[in-house]
Amino acid sequence: MISYEGKNRRTVNYLKAIYFDHPQWTPCHVGIMPATWMRYRERLEEVVLAHPKVFPDYRRGGKDYDANPNPFYLLGRTTDCWGNVWENVEAGLAGQVVGHPLADWSAMETWRPPEPEIDDRVGLRDWDSVARELTDAKRHGDVAMGSPLPHGFFYMLLYYLRGFENLMVDFAMGDPRLNDLIAILDHYNVTVIRKAMDLGAEMIGLGEDLGLQRSLPISPPMWRRWIKPSYERMIGPCRDRGVPVRFHTDGHVLEIIGDLIEVGVTVLNPQIGANGLEGLRAEAKGKVALDQDLDRQLFPFATPSQIEEHIGEVFEGLYDPAGGLILYAEWEPDIPLANADAVCTALERLCNLPDPADVDAPAAAG
Repeated sequence: MISYEGKNRRTVNYLKAIYFDHPQWTPCHVGIMPATWMRYRERLEEVVLAHPKVFPDYRRGGKDYDANPNPFYLLGRTTDCWGNVWENVEAGLAGQVVGHPLADWSAMETWRPPEPEIDDRVGLRDWDSVARELTDAKRHGDVAMGSPLPHGFFYMLLYYLRGFENLMVDFAMGDPRLNDLIAILDHYNVTVIRKAMDLGAEMIGLGEDLGLQRSLPISPPMWRRWIKPSYERMIGPCRDRGVPVRFHTDGHVLEIIGDLIEVGVTVLNPQIGANGLEGLRAEAKGKVALDQDLDRQLFPFATPSQIEEHIGEVFEGLYDPAGGLILYAEWEPDIPLANADAVCTALERLCNLPDPADVDAPAAAG
């Protein structure tokens, strides 16, 4: 468990939410894709500046609208450290893998996996920079969040390497070579996660998309056979050290939420549309803290009033005064600015957000 001592009031409130310790307000946050900044530029900044309770750290001129730091958000092709070839056709959004280095199992004979303490997704790891960032976060009273692995760190990485159809056949046929590949990924991932904790990460963030729109891509028993043991090996050390894990997954995952809790997920970031409010109430509410992803598929097409109604329904359905709820909205470039403004208005009203000036000072322990 992360100690409250030395944390600023916003962080303490967040920790109280994830630990079901009666937070003063419901935490919320908004993720803005680079492509969204590229499209709207100053007009988007005006929306952000109009809602300081939602964006307490933003200052005018603080964003390079064309910044695109993720190499997989750049146009063209990029090869990652595993040999996967990515292609992107729209700057500021993620591309997809079009070249699978292990599409033929015979390639295993010459394929060389990356070294976990040396190779980052692209280029070399800078552990000194990671250590400084973790130390700076603690100095400012924030949670020292370690996110040492990219989105798609295991299950998705398997189908990046093999190709989706090939991997589904591997699962179904129980190909023994898949066990060898899984062992390689496990070694890489466990080594990197342990290193991040050794450097001072108080919390670990992991993410990959386990579900489809209405179901898992494989049956729950097959998921427990092929995927869950690796999650246990990766997340188990965090649980054993008392380091909470925030886990993001897109897609339908209702049938395995209990398994994710069992292996040690502390904060789950699922999609509302793919899982449904009632499903999440039944499988997750009160059992795991929800960093609840609001309906990005609704945002482009709804009216502002429908946006506010949607967020209100999610809040009412998942809120508990003891905690366990965080609201998250992501803005893609297809969201109208009026709807972006409506998202903020709803979050301010429902979450009872404080003025930024009232929450920046360090809080006392407890």
